[in-house]
Amino acid sequence: MLDADLLDRTARLFRALGNTTRLAVVDVLDSGPRCVHELVDELGVDQPLVSQHLRVLRSVDLLRTERRGKEVVYSLADDHVAHIVRDAITHSTEPREEP
Repeated sequence: MLDADLLDRTARLFRALGNTTRLAVVDVLDSGPRCVHELVDELGVDQPLVSQHLRVLRSVDLLRTERRGKEVVYSLADDHVAHIVRDAITHSTEPREEP
């Protein structure tokens, strides 16, 4: 049986991923690190909204940051993050059985 703390941390991770913009951020970062302005350009979302979503993903340790001069570069914390999202997307595309 899994302990309550582990289940709580896992539930927080899924809540953090439970947004289309955050899923898109993970998808973009899967191809390599990006600065906020690059994410804004690629996602077509306003900078304050991108920053808000990055904060949520960072709060559950899904992202790493590195400062390069005045810019902060974001990357996925590990390969597991992208696998979770890719597996969920694959699952979502599978045909559903009728009850």
